[in-house]
Amino acid sequence: MHPLRKNRPLRRIVLAGAATVSTMVLLLSLKPHTTPAPETTSATSPSVSSGSTAPARTRSGTVTGDTVQTRWGPVRVRVTLQDGRLTDVNAVDHPQGNPRDQEINSYALPRLRREALAAQSADIDMVSGATYTSDGYRRSLQSALDSAGL
Repeated sequence: MHPLRKNRPLRRIVLAGAATVSTMVLLLSLKPHTTPAPETTSATSPSVSSGSTAPARTRSGTVTGDTVQTRWGPVRVRVTLQDGRLTDVNAVDHPQGNPRDQEINSYALPRLRREALAAQSADIDMVSGATYTSDGYRRSLQSALDSAGL
């Protein structure tokens, strides 16, 4: 007769418990797959359209931020300044490759715009469900504000 089939149920319980604990330790020690952080492309430099020829310290005019590559596509923001205050913010590039992207951005971009105009900075809240776009929007907005010297 097999040793585990005798009157020793406690041995089976201990072995099953040890196997379960070992399996859990192995599963918890695995590292989850992480996607690399989106990077700002350096191929497109910010463009400044204002009355002056110097790109730094723009107090009035239009400044376009860097294009930020996100998981779902590029995001690029253009800001309009009047006497050092944000008067308008537009996303000139944003993910729109499929109907889901269009649906998400139809509600996310107006919220991000309102947040930026209210905060007068890139210190804005993310939009739930549009995390990648929100992050790209904030980073491009910050680069435009940096280019304007704000």
